[in-house]
Amino acid sequence: MSSSPLLNQLIDSLQCMPGIGPKSAQRIAVTLLEKRRDRAVNMANLLVQAMEQIKHCDLCRTFTEQFLCHICQNTHRDPSVLCIVEAPMDVLAIESTGAYQGLYFVLLGKISPLDGVGPQELKLSDLDRRLKSGQVSEVILALNPTVEGEATSHYLTQMIKAAGKQVTRIAYGVPFGGELEFVDSHTLQHAFGMRQRV
Repeated sequence: MSSSPLLNQLIDSLQCMPGIGPKSAQRIAVTLLEKRRDRAVNMANLLVQAMEQIKHCDLCRTFTEQFLCHICQNTHRDPSVLCIVEAPMDVLAIESTGAYQGLYFVLLGKISPLDGVGPQELKLSDLDRRLKSGQVSEVILALNPTVEGEATSHYLTQMIKAAGKQVTRIAYGVPFGGELEFVDSHTLQHAFGMRQRV
């Protein structure tokens, strides 16, 4: 513990970030105070501004400062294809590839009965409205291949098929550049199950 109560509070608050433990928080706090005070003040101002102004897009639920995000406003995107992801970070990951030109729907979670999260908590009525709008013809499920992700995908598949829409999933399997000896058995099982004709 530091002799400064305010420094101790700063160290404690930094630990709320993923992957930041007590030692990392201490190093960050001391570095900001010793060498980067101007950047720290700028970061603090940006953090306050972000907390006040950034919200969820009214259509896809990713982060934006406007009513609709820049993706939903882009008239060059294909509104007939909808990609469902768990979190705004997933949108950023997919967008970084430049390979997808449709629209998104962000679940802001996944079905997890042990954590008390069901379809109602995910507000899937918003998704249901989009499916019934008439624009969407294909829905791509891009959820994480976890137990909760699989349960969520199963639930969404039933919902999407009931709405009369085509549903697809992103491929799972051996990563590009990966070596088979280092791939876990569950991933290999998926890779064999999802194999394609060449």
